[in-house]
Amino acid sequence: MMTIEVLKSKIHRVTVTEADLNYIGSITLDPLLMEAANMIEGEKVHILNCNNGERFETYIITGERNSGVVCLNGPAARRVAVGDIVIVCSYASMEFEAAKTFKPWIVFPDTASNKILVP
Repeated sequence: MMTIEVLKSKIHRVTVTEADLNYIGSITLDPLLMEAANMIEGEKVHILNCNNGERFETYIITGERNSGVVCLNGPAARRVAVGDIVIVCSYASMEFEAAKTFKPWIVFPDTASNKILVP
């Protein structure tokens, strides 16, 4: 059986609110963003920095609800600056045929506030 890795979830263009070099690692996210994108604490994510082209991996920790927090911690804090725009992606392995019809969770929050806008 062949499996492939496909995009599972994406938070498209949020603003970095904090960078904490002295924390143990990870990205802290507002749980409202996590829930909208079907992401969980501890999940491995790729961070794509739209401002400087950096791409790196880390894992999620849950921040304060409704805070809009997007904080890169530990060594990842060196890859961003507060105010940078980032994309947060996670992936899943699945059978090739299932992947053909899989639809990822993609969230487009307000970049200024990192809040989910409901029409």
